[in-house]
Amino acid sequence: METNQKKIIILDKKAALAKAEHYCAYQERAQQEVRNKLYEWGLKTGEVEELISELIQTNFLNEERFSKAYVSGKFNINKWGKIKIRQGLKLKQVPEKMIAKALLSIDYDDYLKAILNCARKKDALIKENDPYKRKYKLITHLLGRGFENNLIMEVLKDNNLT
Repeated sequence: METNQKKIIILDKKAALAKAEHYCAYQERAQQEVRNKLYEWGLKTGEVEELISELIQTNFLNEERFSKAYVSGKFNINKWGKIKIRQGLKLKQVPEKMIAKALLSIDYDDYLKAILNCARKKDALIKENDPYKRKYKLITHLLGRGFENNLIMEVLKDNNLT
């Protein structure tokens, strides 16, 4: 008989700090991710906040660095648009100011190229003959990737994909 519940590991503060440092060193993390992990390890609210501030002071945890890495990865690797990236960062409870600052790191020309590349790839896969349905499917796909409607229309129009 298996239970699907996560086991709560109870750690003391010193062990939790070492484990949290390793957790943060492995990959950039949002504060809320680390906070949730510390609670999972059975720490109390006061201890969690102390450890979070210690991780920030020792630079294991840096929300600005995390948000820039997240934006870079999601845009360059996953080819997500800004809307989808923003939503992902909001789910990780990153402050809006940091989200806006991190999104500025995306080059505008590269962003338009990403929309165009994504549109061309999808256009080649659409088997619809009706031009209106084709356009609808293409736009819906690009919106689902998180690109802005006005930029989608601009790119499609400029490249005769409509």
